[in-house]
Amino acid sequence: MAKKKHEKSIELLNKAVADELLAIHQYMYFHFHCDDQGYDLLANLFKNTAIQEMGHVELLSERILFLNGDVEMKIVGKVQKIQDPKEMLKCAAKMEDDSAKEYNEWANECSANADSASKKIFEDLVQQEERHFDQFDVEMENMEKYGENYLALQSIERSKTVSTRTQAAE
Repeated sequence: MAKKKHEKSIELLNKAVADELLAIHQYMYFHFHCDDQGYDLLANLFKNTAIQEMGHVELLSERILFLNGDVEMKIVGKVQKIQDPKEMLKCAAKMEDDSAKEYNEWANECSANADSASKKIFEDLVQQEERHFDQFDVEMENMEKYGENYLALQSIERSKTVSTRTQAAE
């Protein structure tokens, strides 16, 4: 593949890599703090989403290399130091919504530049980012619906699990 011919696609794919790398770092930060606070459900949601984002980086990187580009591995911003679970979910939902919008635009740009394979990658990523958004949105709705009890139940469930493991070890 001629690099010059696909310069715009390579640029957009690298922008997406940078977005995904930031998401990985942000979600792992959220995972660590939710885990520390005993919110296993949210901790696992953030961890699993970060792992899925790693798969996105791999997919994007493979395409960049196929187009004879170089994967830049830059992060577009800094991890936000948010430790409140509700604010974490708001931040995550916004990140996913923003990514879906950008990827949709970039799919159209790739199409305009006769790069249907990169277009398809972006279209597939839009669906995955929308699914992530929906997961975060459902968790925010649960927090609204059940209030602090929602987080308390996660914390209690962890205490029960830890207690059971401790008793079994004795």
